[in-house]
Amino acid sequence: MCLIVFALNAHPEWDLVVAANRDEFYQRPAAIANYWADKPHILGGRDLAARGTWLAVDARGRFAALTNVRHQDRSDMPSSRGELVTHFLDSHHTPEHFHDAIETDLYGGYNLILDDGQYAWYHSNRYPSRALTPGIYGLSNAELNSDWPKVTSSVADFKHALASDNIEEALFSLLQDEAAAEDEHLPDTGVGIALERMLSPRFICTPDYGTRVSTVLLRNRERLIFIERQHMPEGDTVRFELTRQNSGTFG
Repeated sequence: MCLIVFALNAHPEWDLVVAANRDEFYQRPAAIANYWADKPHILGGRDLAARGTWLAVDARGRFAALTNVRHQDRSDMPSSRGELVTHFLDSHHTPEHFHDAIETDLYGGYNLILDDGQYAWYHSNRYPSRALTPGIYGLSNAELNSDWPKVTSSVADFKHALASDNIEEALFSLLQDEAAAEDEHLPDTGVGIALERMLSPRFICTPDYGTRVSTVLLRNRERLIFIERQHMPEGDTVRFELTRQNSGTFG
């Protein structure tokens, strides 16, 4: 996933609001968001190559999402970064202490957002980790709240979307922006100007790589709405609207 914009306790109705795009090669197999047959407490899309995910929630309302750091890692790292989301949602670790339990050197560069409904943390094996306070955040393939054009412009538009009468459509609209950044504002991550330019829009569309799915998540103490729009290959949309049960879980 290459763009996550989210708000923590910054909306009058929702304590968590997320808008996210996952960018990936089209040939990499993936399943559209649903409950997982082998882990029915997890709801999210799934990478069918490594069996992990880029963004998901669990029945407790815990949320986790991942982006890769654009860094020239070895191609033979022993563990898939997508399993970090699964491990958190399978665990009873707090967002603060989850990172203490993993061997970060087994993974390529990553950014990880973890939220359990009470506390939220940003973790990375390339940048300093920290607790997250109420506010609005943007994350792509560098550090949280970097000055990448797609991050800064998305955060600005996200603030307007939070005030919209139709917040769901406003969030999807900001995720679909295909405008490329001007060359003088592009980051230099070592991939060359042509590739930096190609990767600069919020919504990426190339012959073999691009934005595969867009996700909007809204959560408060009583409700959780999870919507995923699949752009490649089928173009399907799934929506889950859950309420908190007497057991304390969402269903």
